Amino acid sequence: MRIDVLGVGFDNMTMEQAVAEGVRLMSTAGAHYAVTPNPEIVEICREDEEARSAVNGGDLVLADGIGIIYGAKLLGTPLKGRVTGIGFAQGLMERMAENGKTLFLLGAKPGVAERAAENLQRQYPGLRVAGTHDGYFQEDGPVIEEIRAAGADVVFVCLGAPKQEKWMKRNGGATGAKLLVGLGGCLDVFSGEVQRAPEIFQKLGLEWLHRLVKNPSRAGRMMKLPLFLVHAAGERPRSPRPSPGPHTPTLPPPPAVSAPGHRWPPPAAPAPFPSPSWPGSAVSDGKDGKDPPLPPASRHPL
Repeated sequence: MRIDVLGVGFDNMTMEQAVAEGVRLMSTAGAHYAVTPNPEIVEICREDEEARSAVNGGDLVLADGIGIIYGAKLLGTPLKGRVTGIGFAQGLMERMAENGKTLFLLGAKPGVAERAAENLQRQYPGLRVAGTHDGYFQEDGPVIEEIRAAGADVVFVCLGAPKQEKWMKRNGGATGAKLLVGLGGCLDVFSGEVQRAPEIFQKLGLEWLHRLVKNPSRAGRMMKLPLFLVHAAGERPRSPRPSPGPHTPTLPPPPAVSAPGHRWPPPAAPAPFPSPSWPGSAVSDGKDGKDPPLPPASRHPL
């Protein structure tokens, strides 16, 4: 089941579950692709319908950024945990090395993918890198043909968001690969061009801070994180007022307030005085202009 976070549906998985699903997909007929959105990508999807369609169309949508975890909590739909793109890729490569699956690396500057391939094959003995291509190309056709000719089972597509998500949705089936994974700048890390944040930063979800310190020019992009949290807080559902339960005591209504000097409710009107009917006297109710007669004197004077 997917958890909606500001229009992007995330698969609610742990890292282990995500890797297991990736292994299943790369052994299943047909083309599949996985995306790893962070808050910046979600904000892009809010404004770019094509990007949102490409991200939500992924067979796996994994919560890469710690901001996604905070945002899901704010919305009242928490996720199991963060699944980083680089961690997901590492888990896949471990299994690919065991199963003899082949990998194609696409993206980054010229020469970076080749160095990444050398490092990864040393790190994961048995991993087969079928080919590489940099991310500076103008036409998709030659790149697609190169991937197909290499016979790769998996392609790491590192073109940056949302270009890589759109590229996978548009061209995934034509590559002949079983699984394509959008991984942003991971090839720079795998090649050694960029150092990943220390482990303590990773555990605390502060890799973004480490990247910002190392590269202050990213400050503009980093502003997407607080903006994302503001949007998530604005979409947070309001708690409804609790309805009375079966054991809720019923209180009497408060007394009505009346003006000073007045009683509320007003006293009942007095009963009408009975018409006199003494023997031998004419009956008059006072309506003829005459006073009603007085009763006869008592036989027992005081």
